[in-house]
Amino acid sequence: MVKQRTIKQVIQMTGVGLHKGDKVELTLRPAPANTGIIFRRVDLDPVVEFKVSPELVGDTTMCTCLVNEDQVKLSTTEHLMSALAGLGVDNIVIDVDSPEIPVMDGSSMPFVYILCKTGFEELSVAKRFIKVKKPIRVEDGDKWAELLPSDQFKIDFTIDFDHPVISSSEQRFVMEHDAQTYVEHVSRARTFGFMREVEFLRANNLALGASMENAVVLDEFKVLNETGLRYDDEFVKHKVLDAIGDLYMSGLPLLAEFKAFKSGHALNNVVLRALMADTSAWEIVTFEEETSAAPDFAIPDLSFA
Repeated sequence: MVKQRTIKQVIQMTGVGLHKGDKVELTLRPAPANTGIIFRRVDLDPVVEFKVSPELVGDTTMCTCLVNEDQVKLSTTEHLMSALAGLGVDNIVIDVDSPEIPVMDGSSMPFVYILCKTGFEELSVAKRFIKVKKPIRVEDGDKWAELLPSDQFKIDFTIDFDHPVISSSEQRFVMEHDAQTYVEHVSRARTFGFMREVEFLRANNLALGASMENAVVLDEFKVLNETGLRYDDEFVKHKVLDAIGDLYMSGLPLLAEFKAFKSGHALNNVVLRALMADTSAWEIVTFEEETSAAPDFAIPDLSFA
């Protein structure tokens, strides 16, 4: 049986919020089977809970932001969600003392590293998957995203940036998901932005926590970070990292092929909402027996890092 997974023990992390620039404390807690993924704003009284779902995504400006019916917000969830999806964590409670999840180094690797070092607990309940049964496609101008039937989770993602560094790199990335592939080839890809945008955002009291410690920054011609890129195709891989986190807002792992062109947080959420709204397009499945057809969630080896 492919089993549900949580973490072995409580994890505490500290970082900086991307937009406010404030110190953020994060506590990850084990949770029983069928709990799902729950964020809690513990800086509020009473504490406000967000159980992930596509409909809870209320703002996609520069991040994936959860917004409840009282307009309470929790921003920058996508990198942690990506790590949870990449490692197959089904059940967890995440306490945060801020309106945003810490950006860490701009990738999901800090979350991946501490999750793997802490370890996981397999629960005696079958992992549930959302299996896509028919194509779902959404478009926004020349941008598009679609979910296609597949027995595994696959991604085929293309970006299109008119910048000398990005256009000279590979702007398409294709992968069949398993934890090792995700950790080794995607998790270290950092968010990126342009110096002209950073200056504008800071003038509007946004991206106050952004720096070259947690983002790849480009001017009109080059990467400004002295250490350069972590992957030759880091730009498209970060968009894939984001998409994996955004799609995990379904609350369950997908068995589907996700194809996208110039998609971002907004379109990722739109295609997921479109899928869930069409109940004939998907079904929930489990793997009661260990078979070669079952998705691979083996714990990854971090020795490459």
